[in-house]
Amino acid sequence: MSVVAILALVISLLIACIVYFVFIAPSFNPLLAIAGPPTDRGLFTNYLQPVLDPTYSPRTHEAYVKKYGRSIRIRGVGPWDTRLLTLDPVSVSHVLKNSTLYEKPWQSRTLITSLIGCGMLAAEGQVHKRQRRVATPAFSIQNHRALVPLVFRKGTQLKVRWMQMAKEQPEDRITLDVCHWVSRATFDVIGMAGFDYNFNAIRDESNELFMAYKEMFETAISQGSFLRTMLRIYLPSVSSLFPDHTVRTVRRCQNVIHRVAGQLIQEKKAKIAQGEEDGVPYAGRDLLTLLLKSNIATDLPPDQRISDADILHNINTFMFAGSDTSSLSLTWTLLLLAQNPAIQDRLHAELLSISPVSSGSLADLTEDEIQSLYTTISNLPYLHNVIRESIRLIPPVHSSIRVATQDDEVPTSYPVHKRDGTIIDRPTTVSVPKGSFVHVAVEGFQLDKEFWGEDAWQFLPDRWDRLPEVAAELPGLFSNTLAFSAGPRSCIGMRFSMIEIKTFIYILLTNFLFLPTGDRIMKANVVLTRPYIVGKFKQGSQCPLIVVPYDAKQSASTAD
Repeated sequence: MSVVAILALVISLLIACIVYFVFIAPSFNPLLAIAGPPTDRGLFTNYLQPVLDPTYSPRTHEAYVKKYGRSIRIRGVGPWDTRLLTLDPVSVSHVLKNSTLYEKPWQSRTLITSLIGCGMLAAEGQVHKRQRRVATPAFSIQNHRALVPLVFRKGTQLKVRWMQMAKEQPEDRITLDVCHWVSRATFDVIGMAGFDYNFNAIRDESNELFMAYKEMFETAISQGSFLRTMLRIYLPSVSSLFPDHTVRTVRRCQNVIHRVAGQLIQEKKAKIAQGEEDGVPYAGRDLLTLLLKSNIATDLPPDQRISDADILHNINTFMFAGSDTSSLSLTWTLLLLAQNPAIQDRLHAELLSISPVSSGSLADLTEDEIQSLYTTISNLPYLHNVIRESIRLIPPVHSSIRVATQDDEVPTSYPVHKRDGTIIDRPTTVSVPKGSFVHVAVEGFQLDKEFWGEDAWQFLPDRWDRLPEVAAELPGLFSNTLAFSAGPRSCIGMRFSMIEIKTFIYILLTNFLFLPTGDRIMKANVVLTRPYIVGKFKQGSQCPLIVVPYDAKQSASTAD
């Protein structure tokens, strides 16, 4: 056989394989049997944007449920990519609880790993189980309590800085990008809580390690090109050989993080070892110290321990998740309060009812008094309602995606609409073949009018005092919402996040009023749900608000 003939045969076989996997094999996908948007409008027509973009997704989810039921077939990037979008609580509970059957797709894990390493956000299987087992003791209730004075200290520093800025203005009011400033404060908190390392980001933005984290997250996530991101996932070698600005920035930032954070790890290990040698255990309470101690605990089998690299990857994970998600939750809460002055006034009154008498008294409180104050704050009913309503309405994680590692039957509790028009009313299952994606619509569940009522898209903290029975039965780690996910991969830092959010809201709302600027703020799903000014997307994520030092004679309803 000639070379030409062999080449022709190889090309023919390649074309046959492509035709089979792209057009023939997908036609046997059992998900095609259920109802969903039409797929005959073009080879690469997909329905991902209206499902994933928070500008459209609430209306899209509502329309899809009415037309196709709660188990919906959607097309992804091509005819080979048929996915399940489920808004059935029983189905999503099954997917999230069975984390070995439904993993994060390798594409998501590759992107996460390329930025912050293979920590708990990216790890799967035994690697994730081992990392979580080592990390769990660091997130005990006792260790969380030890972080309360730190959060108060950083919240007070932010308050002082804003007061100083306001006094420099003629009318004692300032317009601040609260998204930017709150992010600086939460970075300070997680820096101390994670490393026992002070970024001093509230004071300025000059710290080398802080700038490395901030620039890496901002450049790679908020400003990253979609095409270049796809190249990094599917053709990483090409991306490495021909790096663009984003790749070069990430490399430079990672070098700083590995050098500085790696040195911190070695210093902590030395202090722990010295403490054991001296018979006086090192008393550090930061996450890094606690992780290192947990990793060498005598009751942990050697094969369950993790490497220094895994320790660094998980610290990077805490830096990202601990600063970004909390700062966005705070930002959205402050915006919603500014847009709803009557709610802000009511919350303001509740917070002031437990506030120390003098404005500067927080700095004079003992640690026991701070702990007692936080206990009171954490139990305030209206504050709790405001925060969970804010997180329900605008969850930082818009949605999540899982991939089936084997064929599975996903149980349902709502009628399943078939593609041929028939409806199965009894509880049944949906067949999900191995390799298929399942969309977990976090925002979709939390804005569903059938669960939460016709006012589900409104900011109404009082709804939590009269929660519909069906909403009270929804899955989720936090207040029947999926904001912190559910199941074995639920957020390990939820309690820490609540300490941050409630403490910062208390300190800021007892010292300032927040008013809208007139800018129209939109939501955009850029890894997390971030605020942008309409028409100024290229300027990056921002949320400007008018911040007015509190005057007992004023209220959010009367200030202008």
